[in-house]
Amino acid sequence: MNALHDSATMLRRNLRHMLRYPTLTLMIIGMPIVFLLLFVYVFGGTLGAGLGQAGGRADYLAYVTPGIILMTVASATTATAVTVATDMTEGIVARFRTMAITRASVPTGHVLGSMIQTLLGVAVVTGIAVLLGFRSTTGPLQWLAALGILTLFVLGLTWLSAALGLLSPTVEIASNIPMPLMFLPLFGSGFVPTDSMPGALRWFAEHQPFTPLIETLRSLLLGTPMGDNATVAIAWSAGIALVGYVWARKLYNRDPAR
Repeated sequence: MNALHDSATMLRRNLRHMLRYPTLTLMIIGMPIVFLLLFVYVFGGTLGAGLGQAGGRADYLAYVTPGIILMTVASATTATAVTVATDMTEGIVARFRTMAITRASVPTGHVLGSMIQTLLGVAVVTGIAVLLGFRSTTGPLQWLAALGILTLFVLGLTWLSAALGLLSPTVEIASNIPMPLMFLPLFGSGFVPTDSMPGALRWFAEHQPFTPLIETLRSLLLGTPMGDNATVAIAWSAGIALVGYVWARKLYNRDPAR
């Protein structure tokens, strides 16, 4: 019970920080929105030509929206790493270590707060896609399934980004380490089909974690064939969550001298 109470306290602390410093939330949604507008209105007419019978921007908007959603999740990793590194370098964690609170509650509060922030960002970006004309062809159950799988993936990436923040000796380094994750949707099936890519890049795109997540979201929201993408996506998400949690816990419990 103490662990739950302490984690809830740390969660409230992080949510208050989120409200006081909304720039991190704006950063999470800013780049995905720019990419959405850029690819739909600048490249969408050409890229969408081969995606459906009608072709054009409407087809491409439907195709690219799951990739943009995953880009939103990836962009949130930087905010998580920065907030964790800020606490670690500004001395507040040293004070927490001397207090009678559960040690695990500090990183847990960060992760839960970042997950809420990320899912709110996903909701905003999805809403903008709907305003632009995105329409799902499936029902509420498929949307709930998509939310469940997406939440599991958010959990995994958030623990991983928390570990990266704990690993970083400065806030500046923490802001740069997660950046490659933000571009993985570009090197997957987020923006173009993988079968249009050259051999080595196609192999990488088909075997990295974002592609099965993107294809699972497409299947659940647009009714495209599922295949084994959901199973692979869940396996990737669970694996990343486990590695991120164990790594973050080890880094947080190490000698506090940095």
